[in-house]
Amino acid sequence: MKKIIFKKFLIDYLFFFLVSTISISAIIWVFQSVNYLDIIVEDGRDYAIYFKFTLLTFPKIIIKIIPFSAFFSLTYILNKYETNNELIIFWNFGIQKIEFVNFLFKISIFFFSFQILMSSLIVPASLDKARSILRTSSINLVEDLLKEKKFNDIIKGLTIHTENKDENGNLYNIYLKRNFVGDEFEITYAKKGIFKKINNNQYLILYNGENINGNSQSMRAFNFSETRILLQDLDSDVMKTIKTQEVKSKDLIRCYNSIKKKELDTNKIIFNCSYENSKDILREIYKRFISPIYVIVLILIASLLLLSSKEKIEHLKIKLLIFSLGFLIIVTSEISLRFVEDTLKKNIYIVSIPFILIAFTYFYLLLKLDKKLIK
Repeated sequence: MKKIIFKKFLIDYLFFFLVSTISISAIIWVFQSVNYLDIIVEDGRDYAIYFKFTLLTFPKIIIKIIPFSAFFSLTYILNKYETNNELIIFWNFGIQKIEFVNFLFKISIFFFSFQILMSSLIVPASLDKARSILRTSSINLVEDLLKEKKFNDIIKGLTIHTENKDENGNLYNIYLKRNFVGDEFEITYAKKGIFKKINNNQYLILYNGENINGNSQSMRAFNFSETRILLQDLDSDVMKTIKTQEVKSKDLIRCYNSIKKKELDTNKIIFNCSYENSKDILREIYKRFISPIYVIVLILIASLLLLSSKEKIEHLKIKLLIFSLGFLIIVTSEISLRFVEDTLKKNIYIVSIPFILIAFTYFYLLLKLDKKLIK
């Protein structure tokens, strides 16, 4: 019978956890996706790229929501069970409160393991994939880049300006400047131009203008009545290097070991692996492997609700206190990241905080519940 009761509680808890996590994450994702619209509006990339990029950022949002959602869901379910007198069923069937706490502790280990998996493997891979989509994709909505009487230099190595643009897509008084390898450049003026797709390739066709090619040593100029400029595989100034949060966990650990031993291997290139970046590397390692421990703390904090019942006058105050304490732990887990230093020795106090909180909370529960059991 105990297994059935625990199974029922677990199903209720996980269902509410999944609903709240997905709902909150989806709301945040929608608002965040709006901020990424400049990929379309200003960077000239199509909607397929935009959708893939924003979708791949979803795991990062989920990993941020899990600690709060795990804590909030447990407090909600425990309060619901207490209000509906369902917890009495647990005690009537011989389930001890400390036994129930141990059951919740096992659930917290599951969340901890899942969060480690997400933060160390899935999130870095998804962020790297999202960034690689931007790095390897080309700009194919060039028409949207051109604003009247405005220079646009988002496209790498290319500056475009037009005085006027009519409703038919005709451009007037166009200026283009392209920079090449070294000090080579090309400047093109034209009285009129229009975008056209020819054989699945996008061209800017210019009429009645002048083209100037040159470098610091010489220049060449010629007039034209019509010329075509191929606008395929254009690239923007999107960041090309991989961010620390996108590097694989094994590479981060290998990098830090190399920094610690002062033996950076230049033959095996790890992005952002340098002595100057050691603090950021340790912060990322801390975020992936230490921060998830706080989810265990939060579930044990929520378990403190078992020490009180709705019959007590101070029950509401206790609930508010526990909920406030949970938020304080969440804030602490986020703030602690800022105090990470550039060596492991300096971080011993920061790393020990969640372990101390787990030990203190669990033994406090054990002490209080043992006293009640004796009584």
